[in-house]
Amino acid sequence: MSPLLRPAAVLVAFALAASACSSIGSDEPATSTTGDRPVKAGGTLRVALAEEPDRLDPTLARTLVGRTVFSAMCEKLYDINEKLEIVPQLADGLPTISADGKTVTIKIRSGVKFADGTMLDAAAVKTSLDRHRTLTGSARASELSSVAGVDVVDPSTVAIRLKEPFAPLAAVLADRAGMIMSPAALKARGEDFASGPVCVGPFKFSSRVAQDRIELVKDPNYYDADKVKADKIVYEIIADSTTRFNNLRSGDVDVIDRPAATDVDALQADSNLRLLTSDSLGYQGITLNLANRDGVTKPPAPLTAPYAGPVASDARVRHAFELSLDREAINRVVFRGKYQPACGPISPSSPYSSDAAQKCPPHDPAQAKKLLAEAGVTTPLKVSLVVANTPDGRRLGEAIQAQAREGGFDVQLQPTEFSAALDATDAGKYQMFAIGWSGRVDPDGNIASFVTTQGSLNIAGYSNPDVDRMVAQARATNDQAQRRDLYGQIIAKVQEDLPLIYLYRTVNFTGVSAKVGGVKMYPDGIIRVTEAGFTE
Repeated sequence: MSPLLRPAAVLVAFALAASACSSIGSDEPATSTTGDRPVKAGGTLRVALAEEPDRLDPTLARTLVGRTVFSAMCEKLYDINEKLEIVPQLADGLPTISADGKTVTIKIRSGVKFADGTMLDAAAVKTSLDRHRTLTGSARASELSSVAGVDVVDPSTVAIRLKEPFAPLAAVLADRAGMIMSPAALKARGEDFASGPVCVGPFKFSSRVAQDRIELVKDPNYYDADKVKADKIVYEIIADSTTRFNNLRSGDVDVIDRPAATDVDALQADSNLRLLTSDSLGYQGITLNLANRDGVTKPPAPLTAPYAGPVASDARVRHAFELSLDREAINRVVFRGKYQPACGPISPSSPYSSDAAQKCPPHDPAQAKKLLAEAGVTTPLKVSLVVANTPDGRRLGEAIQAQAREGGFDVQLQPTEFSAALDATDAGKYQMFAIGWSGRVDPDGNIASFVTTQGSLNIAGYSNPDVDRMVAQARATNDQAQRRDLYGQIIAKVQEDLPLIYLYRTVNFTGVSAKVGGVKMYPDGIIRVTEAGFTE
């Protein structure tokens, strides 16, 4: 196996090990599906999403629900399979690596057409990768920051030149940075690509009604069209988890994204429904605005009113807030014990984990008040927290609000629709934001974009040269022990500076009608419907 792929391959063992300890006590594997029941051709499959996806542009997008939609219409150079192994998708085989680790050669699958009928070739791959790297506002730029350039070797081959060896590259190309867009559509639409995205996929974009639905139709140009059963996929936006569940029970939708933990028992008890579960690769927590004054990826700068204050300027205040929080109680009260408390971005089951990576401060509101006193803060200190405007988001916010009150904080909740919250926090217009990450098979994907100075998802405005250096070192080596040690040091430093407070790790839940087969749920949290359809 190429050295480039080893980190992701090792994570297979971590993911499979995690499946043995499902927090809902089921015997589902890490990858959960609706089984091998025959699926008939035809019909419209309705999938209810928990939030409104952001822009349907792989270069700019950043939501989990967006990745679910992309999985049906925008294929990547690589994908992950049910064992979390990296496998070719639009690539025609795994990459080959030069002796110095700085040139990665990828063969492209032949005979593939985009949804607009144009052919996929190496030039199209270069166009998309260059756009991911260089477009203003790209959320992929930091993921591909080790790439020096992309060359077309011949019509079916690209060579990626690296500034230094980059261990996570195959894993990165198995996500949005590996999605290839039609050059003709990019030329026609430019930065407005999201209004009519054109990729390679089992389905193609048809229409979108904001805050309501996204419709895809079967793409006859798809190279593996015989596997595709449904004629149409309709993604409906239903933010309220109770409404999503009721719509599934009534038959108004066929699949629901993330049923609430409070509905899991009822879903399991209904013979007309199926619950798919998988252990998450990601985390949920709170991001704190330290120096994002002018917008994400802009140089850190002192905050101004109304976002400036001791939370941003004094680490003691941030630590006091964390000490106020009881992770076990949040899981028990808000999520009925279905999830797991967490204190870092890497699962404890990962071979890249360590004691340093999992170190967790105690719940100690008395010590929190002492830290506030040392910082010269008059209590209660008023702070604002952006939360999702959903039942789960509000319950989480209320639990944080109640706990933080004991530590000397007056938390003002700001329930906000998710896409609007992303826009506001990207722009630096917030103090704290309750947000998580669905997770990636390589730990770099859970860390680098969030905590490096130029990280494309570093909405905290956090900058620490030591963290930047260690992230670069971890990316440049394939030595597992060295990467594990570096991640422990990185997480320890992040926990010292505290731009993020890690709170808990979810289980991925998906509700499916018993009349539907072929739906797959992997630990990356993406609902896959390529082969889905109706069984009766």
